[in-house]
Amino acid sequence: MELITSVEQMQRRCLDERQAGNTISFVPTMGFLHQGHLSLLEEGRERGDLLVLSIFVNPAQFGVGEDFEEYPRDLQQDSRLAEQCGVDILFAPEVKQMYPAGYACYVDVERITEPLCGASRPGHFRGVSTVVNKLFNIVQPHVALFGCKDFQQLAVIRQMVSDLNMPVEIIGMPIVREPDGLAMSSRNVYLTPEQRLQALTLSAVLTQSRDRVRAGERDAKTLLAAARKQIDALPDARLDYLQICHQHSLEEVANVDEDSVMLLAVFVGDTRLIDNSYLLDVS
Repeated sequence: MELITSVEQMQRRCLDERQAGNTISFVPTMGFLHQGHLSLLEEGRERGDLLVLSIFVNPAQFGVGEDFEEYPRDLQQDSRLAEQCGVDILFAPEVKQMYPAGYACYVDVERITEPLCGASRPGHFRGVSTVVNKLFNIVQPHVALFGCKDFQQLAVIRQMVSDLNMPVEIIGMPIVREPDGLAMSSRNVYLTPEQRLQALTLSAVLTQSRDRVRAGERDAKTLLAAARKQIDALPDARLDYLQICHQHSLEEVANVDEDSVMLLAVFVGDTRLIDNSYLLDVS
């Protein structure tokens, strides 16, 4: 596996690979890899001749008072895991490579970024869309893979790629969970043992909401009230949002159908966790 930290070198290498006729698969991450990331790499290995992983903790998507400085980092361990997954190139630029002095250009996707995480984290998705746009320009991928745990992020990236006519196929991969149901996240390491037990309620709420829908309940307000009651009962939890939305527009719905997704964000202690699930089978 090759480690590249220079934007110029990375772009030149990938342009050469495309010119040689090779297909590039790309997995952009902020590192501290877990099995969810590895599932993206495994799929990416199957889809491309060249597999590129980027690790970059993007300051542009962190707001004031968020955990940019504390965000977990372990490039040595990430490198070992990446190599085991067959990554060809690990791109790990420094901040000054991605945002040099005088940087002044940002990508702002409208409407779909306004609810959910966009409402509670102003400017977050501007940072996400900007860095993903930059990474696509640098890596020149044919296909890019993202996890569905960050459901709104995936929707924003798909909107950006469609609107800006980017020649990149976007693949959304299923949420990978711990054996007890907790969605894998780099931020799970922040949780104390007791908080981690409370965090299991997030996936339990989604499961029980799906069960209620299968039993015939379709009213979104009824489903949300039952879910909110469970979360409010947790001693260390604070609800950020809990909504049932259309999978494409992310607009709230009154009645559940095949396009309905329940999305939630909850602070457990100081740790903000997100999760989501379709409420009806979409196969």
